[in-house]
Amino acid sequence: MRQPTGSAYFMDDAHPPIASHTLAILVDNEPGVLARVIGLFSGRGYNIDSLTVSEVSHEGQLSRITIVTSGPAGVVEQIKTQLDRLVPVHSVVDLTLTGRALERELMLIKARGTGEQRAEALRLAEAFRARVIDATTESFIFEITGKPDKLDQFIVLMAPLGLVEVSRTGVAAIARGPEGMAG
Repeated sequence: MRQPTGSAYFMDDAHPPIASHTLAILVDNEPGVLARVIGLFSGRGYNIDSLTVSEVSHEGQLSRITIVTSGPAGVVEQIKTQLDRLVPVHSVVDLTLTGRALERELMLIKARGTGEQRAEALRLAEAFRARVIDATTESFIFEITGKPDKLDQFIVLMAPLGLVEVSRTGVAAIARGPEGMAG
């Protein structure tokens, strides 16, 4: 830890930096596995910012869980170690550490408006490459995919234009390159 220098800009290093991490977890596709993984997080007070799960191999009876969590590097390393110890877990990869991960999320967003607000909502949707998937004379439902921060920006801009409701899938992530997850 750095010692105080007398400067008004001295920073206490006692608290390690908190960073977001995207974990990809390959597990057996069987009842109770997701509950066990989630129980590991909740039982230790770890927060889950995003969660997606889906079967990735019907023949191999495997599912992939993608979890976005935040914490100091040491805490995230502890989470990974504890996940690796769970019997139905085949592998755990911190995609954030690879530096080669692609992350995307799908969002449906409903907005209502007429006149200029309606026109502005359509202009924003076009700028963000959101598709209109339902429309009435008073509302729209847009579909948009992208990085989570892009979706956050779209929500902020749509709020004053009549934002009604948001539904997000959670992050789907995969590492670039020819290698797959070990399993």
